[in-house]
Amino acid sequence: MSPRPLLIDVGWQLALLGGALALVALALMPLTGLGWHGLAAALVAYGAIAAVVLGGLGQHAPHQRFGPANRLTLLRAAYTALLVGILVEGLRIGAAGRWVLVASGAAALALDGVDGWAARRSGFASAFGARFDMEIDALFVLALSALVYRIGQAGAWVLTIGAMRYIFVVGGWLWPALAAPLPPSPRRKAVCVGVIIAMLVALAPPVEPMMGRWLCLGGLLLLAYSFAADCLRLAARGRGDAPAPG
Repeated sequence: MSPRPLLIDVGWQLALLGGALALVALALMPLTGLGWHGLAAALVAYGAIAAVVLGGLGQHAPHQRFGPANRLTLLRAAYTALLVGILVEGLRIGAAGRWVLVASGAAALALDGVDGWAARRSGFASAFGARFDMEIDALFVLALSALVYRIGQAGAWVLTIGAMRYIFVVGGWLWPALAAPLPPSPRRKAVCVGVIIAMLVALAPPVEPMMGRWLCLGGLLLLAYSFAADCLRLAARGRGDAPAPG
């Protein structure tokens, strides 16, 4: 069980940010055409994230508060939930909208670069925080790949980029060796950042679909390499071999 002070702190954080998400979505309705379906989808996505957060708080021990890094990650989670709402609504995204997505996505990426530092600086680093950050990164990548496909910058194959993390999870269910924990890896983080940048650039209005496809293909190949390296490492560990570095 999570400590009561931690549950209270996290409950308030989740409620406040959920309310802020609802207000932002309501404000966007007359400006963007976002409807009630999009609002409901964003709130459902955020509710699912909140449920996962509450379910995993046991790994945040022994901390009694959520911490600044997790609050930043939660902010990125709310932004990603809003992207889910935009996708479900099926809004037509013009040049101005694409620039907004690029700028806001770049801001979310910048926050991703800050939260790890904030966790170490504040003394609130935990296994929960590392996992929370990774899963929100994966959801953000999935939303971006769907947006790239939605505006026609790449074919349906681009969704493979967003699905890669979840394919890996299913692989761990089928082959338990792949479900073992992995140590932190600069390569893994660098590839994730590179893939996000590639898709954000592909979303920018000046980028033609042909260039967008090449950018996303490069991101997909990088991601496939990274996951393959992790799979080989885990498979070697499962056989009792010495794992390769990286």
